[in-house]
Amino acid sequence: MKPTEPRLPLTRERVLHAAIQVADEGGLAALTMRRLADVLGAEAMSLYYHVANKDEVFDGIVEVIATEINDLVDKIDLPAEGPAWKAAMRQRILTAREVFLRHPWLPKVFESRTGANFAVLRYNDGVIRILRAGGFTNDQCHHAMHALGSRAMGFVQELFTPGPGPVTPEALDGIRAMSDTLPHLAGMLLEVAHDEPDATVGWCDDQAEFEFGLDILLDGLDRLRP
Repeated sequence: MKPTEPRLPLTRERVLHAAIQVADEGGLAALTMRRLADVLGAEAMSLYYHVANKDEVFDGIVEVIATEINDLVDKIDLPAEGPAWKAAMRQRILTAREVFLRHPWLPKVFESRTGANFAVLRYNDGVIRILRAGGFTNDQCHHAMHALGSRAMGFVQELFTPGPGPVTPEALDGIRAMSDTLPHLAGMLLEVAHDEPDATVGWCDDQAEFEFGLDILLDGLDRLRP
C-alpha cells in the first residue's frame, strides 16, 4: 500500500499565498473563504484560526505583496544624491509596478485598505529617503507624496479603461455617434485610438501612459529642489 503524503500544516502564510493564487486565476470575485479552503484542501472553519475574515485576508495580501516589493527595491543599487534622485526614484517605482502588473486585481485591494501597514510604510520610507537625498525638504517631501499618490508604489486609479486589444470598427462608429454631444472627448479618442488591424495595444498603452505621467511628476518635482 502506497503511503499517503503528509498534509502540509495550515499556516497564515500558506493561506495568504493561496488567496493570491485564487485571485490571479479568477479575479477578486473568485476569492471566497470556501474557495480558499478548497484550494488548501482544508475545512473552511479551519481558516479562521489564521485569518478572522476576508478583510484580514486582504490586509495579509497587502503585507505579502508590499514585502515582496521591498525585497526587490532593496536590491536596487543606484545613487540618489542630488540630481541622481530622479533616476533612483523612477527605477524604484517601475520595479514596484512590475509586481502589480503580475496581479491586475491588486490595486483594488490596496485602495480598499484604510489602516497602516508596516511593509507599505517601509516602502514609503524609502521613497522619502530618496527625496531627502535629492535635496528636498521634509515639507517638499510631504507635498511630493501627495502629488505621487499611489503612483509612488506603481499603480494608478485610471479615469476610465476602454479595454485592451484592437479597437473594433463598431467601437469607432460609437465614438463618431457621440461627436455632436461630446465633441472634444470623441475627437481625442478618434485620433489616439490604435485602430491598426494588427494592433494589440487597443485604446491605451498602459505602461507608456504610466511612465508618461510619472516622468511629468518627477520633472516637476525636480524643479523644486534648491
